[in-house]
Amino acid sequence: MFDTYARSRPATTRLLDMMDNGEIDARTVADMALMWLAESDVKEMMLANDLVETDEEDGQPDEAQEWADFDADC
Repeated sequence: MFDTYARSRPATTRLLDMMDNGEIDARTVADMALMWLAESDVKEMMLANDLVETDEEDGQPDEAQEWADFDADC
């Protein structure tokens, strides 16, 4: 299984090997990857890996709050 993965993802395998060999720090790799990805990709990755429970972590008001701000009598 690993051989198939290594052949199909040579750049990923090389970067993992570089981290294992101490050629590059894992934090540096994480910083590079996170700056490369769109914010929506980072958010989707966090949701997919159960790092956050819901999609409400975007700083945006929920629908009820939007209506309350629009019309306090709602």
